[in-house]
Amino acid sequence: MDTAADTVEKPQIYLISPPSFELGRFPDQLAKVLDSTEIACVRLDLASRDEDTLSRAGDALREVCLARDVAIVISDHQILAERLGLDGVHLTDASKSVRSARKALGADAIVGSFCGASRHDGLTAGEAGADYISFGPVGTSGLGDGAVAEQELFQWWSEVVEVPVVAEGGLTEELVRSLFPYTDFFGIGEEIWRSEDPVAALQTFIKAMG
Repeated sequence: MDTAADTVEKPQIYLISPPSFELGRFPDQLAKVLDSTEIACVRLDLASRDEDTLSRAGDALREVCLARDVAIVISDHQILAERLGLDGVHLTDASKSVRSARKALGADAIVGSFCGASRHDGLTAGEAGADYISFGPVGTSGLGDGAVAEQELFQWWSEVVEVPVVAEGGLTEELVRSLFPYTDFFGIGEEIWRSEDPVAALQTFIKAMG
């Protein structure tokens, strides 16, 4: 496998939902973004722990993604991932739940693992069967424990490890320019959803990828 630094391929976009949204409005917003450019995966990342809220949101976003052949995962709730017919789960407890999620959801499901800025957790999650590792925040963000995932971590990962890697949290155009040679995906969420025109905001990030 070529390292990310050697390949001319641009990283793919991994879209993250806002922590809360209006069910009557956001699915249409998401549809416009998915129709505007190629998106690798969507993550339902609600702050709510209410099962009904999560289920209704999951149903709505699954339909939008299914119609466009885009994979959709949900943060942490592997039981809901299975029940709602989603493509997998994004785990936020580093490597702790990867094996059990893989066993529960099967070989075909997507199992991703957020590992903050920890090289060790990333390696452990990869060995446990994660399909991708997410490091972050890469910029100023409330993500994780406050430790920032530096460019050096992504550069090392791209040279040594074959498990795909996601850069997320506090992305700016400048960070995208510096990280795009070393990451497989950019996890983009609030960076575009807080804009009045998410499609245009996303295009700005895409243009920063070289």
